[in-house]
Amino acid sequence: MNELLIRLFIRDPDKITSPQVRTSYGVLCGWYGILVNLALCSVKVTVGILTGSIAVTADAVNNLSDAGSAVITLFGFKLAGKPADDEHPFGHGRLEYVAGLIVAIIIIAVGLDFLKLSFERLIRPSEVKMTAVALALLLATLPVKLWMFFFYRKVSRKIASKTIHAVAFDSLSDILTTSLVIVSLVISQYTSFPVDGVAGLLVALFIILGGAEVIREIINPLLGECPDRKLVEEIRKRLLKCRDICGVHDIIVHSYGPDRYFATAHAEVNPEKNDMVQIHDALEAAEVDIARHMPVRLLLHCDPFFSQEPELKHWRTLAEDLIGSLDPELKVYDFRLEKSGEQILLNFQLLVPRKFVLTNQELTRKITHLLREHDRRVNTQITITHSFV
Repeated sequence: MNELLIRLFIRDPDKITSPQVRTSYGVLCGWYGILVNLALCSVKVTVGILTGSIAVTADAVNNLSDAGSAVITLFGFKLAGKPADDEHPFGHGRLEYVAGLIVAIIIIAVGLDFLKLSFERLIRPSEVKMTAVALALLLATLPVKLWMFFFYRKVSRKIASKTIHAVAFDSLSDILTTSLVIVSLVISQYTSFPVDGVAGLLVALFIILGGAEVIREIINPLLGECPDRKLVEEIRKRLLKCRDICGVHDIIVHSYGPDRYFATAHAEVNPEKNDMVQIHDALEAAEVDIARHMPVRLLLHCDPFFSQEPELKHWRTLAEDLIGSLDPELKVYDFRLEKSGEQILLNFQLLVPRKFVLTNQELTRKITHLLREHDRRVNTQITITHSFV
């Protein structure tokens, strides 16, 4: 059924890298959420009036907030799909994350409001009247929400959307909260204990915790999170397939929305075999190849790599072996050899994990000591950097 819905309303639904198709998925989810949640809210408001249950009414307003969230999702995807302009040269893709953040804030606000109302009901309980019709109506809403959960989950996985994933999680929480409300309605018929107030408190807390989890997931891409390892490795592999590139390092990837990446990298090339024009053409061809096959705009920086000079090769190999013995995660690049009389200066950059056990000064002293054990003439100039991927 979900696949049929997608095929009916989205042209070329399998072209998920297309901004237009992605926007269509978001718009479909938005309208779907608005219409279904308004219908569910109407049903639960009716049941709330019939039973006088604060828990049912809280559940109804929760569905109303879901409809409001769907409106934000709808506009969020529409705005995120706008092309780049002079004020936003990287596009508007991050608006999708902003929309998801607003959805989460609304969820938490609704939860806090009903936490207060449920606490008041706990202090001043009132009679809850359950009828067979009311129970049947509430039970009928469960498979509807379950269907929504599967639909949203399918779309969120297909287009890798954190916003739609947040909505899917909210649908799942709605199933649990409505189930809790139904159980409380039944139990309240057999006890004077304010079960309705307790159920309302639990529903409100579950809503608040769900909203907080959504914020945690969405705030990371807004702040700037580490890119997907698979994406980084694919960039590296494609660059190393280029004939004139013999090494890649300092890859930095910025996300400007789902499947919208801008990246920079240092490409090592051998100036002994190529002139500047050949190197330029090779790097430009690599950038074009990445753009054709991946959702990445890449800018390459050229690093000369002298692989044929025997003494330079000897010292680089020795330095890599000694440093690798300390920790395989340590990577040497931009290696230079300079001589001044009898003195040897090894100048290179070192990529170090961010939580490495040694400080930069301790690591520099350790490496210098290891190299000087092989030749007392050696001095080092080590620039330590940390990976962004």
